[in-house]
Amino acid sequence: QVQLVESGGGLVQPGGSLRLSCEASGRISKINVMGWYRQAQGKQRELVASITSGGDSTNLADSVKGRFTISMDNAKNTVYLEMSSLKPEDTAVYYCNAELTAARTVGISFYWGKGTLATVSS
Repeated sequence: QVQLVESGGGLVQPGGSLRLSCEASGRISKINVMGWYRQAQGKQRELVASITSGGDSTNLADSVKGRFTISMDNAKNTVYLEMSSLKPEDTAVYYCNAELTAARTVGISFYWGKGTLATVSS
């Protein structure tokens, strides 16, 4: 079994910062990519940021470039999303995603966390 558990959401004022964390645990052989998606109320889920396990490649949505940073601690199988200069439109449930190979399996599987709510409001 593989689990992704997010933490760090909450309520913050516009212009503020939040740090989200997501730890992957369980029988994992290799993580290829971890990322963050978000879904605002009434909207489709969208990719926010992703990072390869070696940290050599990152991808950020245009809407968060210059404000959000993604990083990964391979030893802890944990991905972080540092969010700054937050705007009300950043309000959403943020979901962690991992592309990995589980132990004693072949091929790649995708896993999702249950999500953490980030609310930007005054």
